[in-house]
Amino acid sequence: MKNFPIVCVGGSAGGLEAYIRLLRNLPADMGVAIVIVNHITSLPTKLHEVLPRYTTMPVELITEDLRIEPNRVFIIPANRDLHLEGGLFHLKPISKPRGWPDVITVFLRSLTQYWHGKLIAVIVSGCDGDGAAALCGIREAGGTTIAQTPDTAGQPDMPKSAIASGCIDFVLSPEDIGKEIVRIAQAET
Repeated sequence: MKNFPIVCVGGSAGGLEAYIRLLRNLPADMGVAIVIVNHITSLPTKLHEVLPRYTTMPVELITEDLRIEPNRVFIIPANRDLHLEGGLFHLKPISKPRGWPDVITVFLRSLTQYWHGKLIAVIVSGCDGDGAAALCGIREAGGTTIAQTPDTAGQPDMPKSAIASGCIDFVLSPEDIGKEIVRIAQAET
């Protein structure tokens, strides 16, 4: 199996707008897998029903042992930690059931451990700082880290926390994040 690039897009409050703006700027055949890790835990996600309107890539809600493939968008189910091992997704009970979840951090750390292709971590609009703790690890693994420009985010806490980690390569609008992902993907081929 070719280790194609994986793009993890982490967000929560205000994330839907960022996901839409990002997906509208991604071609369907660029050879990367997009994994949206939304950290809202109280409600079942509807992203797999909403986002297909904004991309021609197939959009799937992740199930246990689903194989990751390029040119697809994968959505984390609510209230689960997500891991990737051997090219398969694994869902586990959420490790931090109280307070703000850290599902983005958990998944990014799993990627640095088990994926040998290019990694791109994107942090968009959301409350708290989920994902920030794993960004230096993504960089150490040779990956690229991107935060949404805080003034373009409905809720700037997550991008600000990501930037404060000191391990962000680019701070961009969702549209420009899409262009940067395309540039990185083209450099891989």
